[in-house]
Amino acid sequence: MEDKAYRLLGQQLNISGKRAKELIDRGLVYVGDKKLKIARAVMPEDTKFRVEMPSKIDKIYEDDDILVVNKPAFLDVYEVEASFSDATLIHRLDRETSGVLLLAKNEEFLKKAIEAFRNRRVKKFYTAWVEGVIYEEMVIDLPIHTIKGPKSISKVNKRIGKEAVTIVKPNEVQGKKSKVDIEIKTGRTHQIRLHLSHEGHPVVGDEQYGSPTKSKRILLHASKIEIFGKEYVATEPKDIIRYK
Repeated sequence: MEDKAYRLLGQQLNISGKRAKELIDRGLVYVGDKKLKIARAVMPEDTKFRVEMPSKIDKIYEDDDILVVNKPAFLDVYEVEASFSDATLIHRLDRETSGVLLLAKNEEFLKKAIEAFRNRRVKKFYTAWVEGVIYEEMVIDLPIHTIKGPKSISKVNKRIGKEAVTIVKPNEVQGKKSKVDIEIKTGRTHQIRLHLSHEGHPVVGDEQYGSPTKSKRILLHASKIEIFGKEYVATEPKDIIRYK
C-alpha cells in the first residue's frame, strides 16, 4: 500500500496532516539521509521518516536597545521574532543559514539600525564550506539581479544588476571541500551563494546554485556583525566547525 508522504508522517507522529506538511515544507523531514522535499509524494506505507527539529535560540547579547541571537538553521527569522514579545527584526537570514541575527527593542533604535544597514555602516562576516579547493583570497565584484517569487533566485547581470562585493578568504581544506571566511560589502539576496557558485565554488548543500553534494542544509553561517562600534559573534554549530 502507498499514500502521500505528509499523511504517512502524520500517522507515524500522531499529528495533523497540516502540521506534517509544514514540517516537510520547512525541510525538517528525512528518509534515510535524504531530505523529503515533496509533501504530496506518494510513498510506501512502511517508509520510516526522521524529523530533525532546529536547535534552541541562544541569546548572544541584550540591552534596552538591541537583542542579538544565534539563529539555528531551519528556523525562519519570523519564527525567531515571534519568540520574543518585545523585539523586531532589523535584518534577515535565509532559513537554512545559522548565525548572528539582530532585533531591535524600540522604534528609535530600529530606525537607526536600518539606516546603518542601508548606508553600509554595518560589517557582516560569514563562514561556509564550499565545493573545491580555495588557496587564495578572492574579491568577487559582480552585479546581482534578483527575480522575486515564492522561491527567489539571483543571477549575475552586468546590465541591470545592483553592485555586489564579496571577499572570500581561505580557512581550511578538507579533501575537495574548503572552509572559507567571508565578508560582504553589500547585502543582495543570495549574494554569497551566487557569487561563490559563479566562481565554481558553490556552498556545500546549495542545490539551487549548483552544489552536487547532498547535505542536511546549506553550510553557511553568519559568524559576526559589527554595528555602532560593537561586535557580536555567533558560535559555530557542529556542521560548520568541521565538515563531516
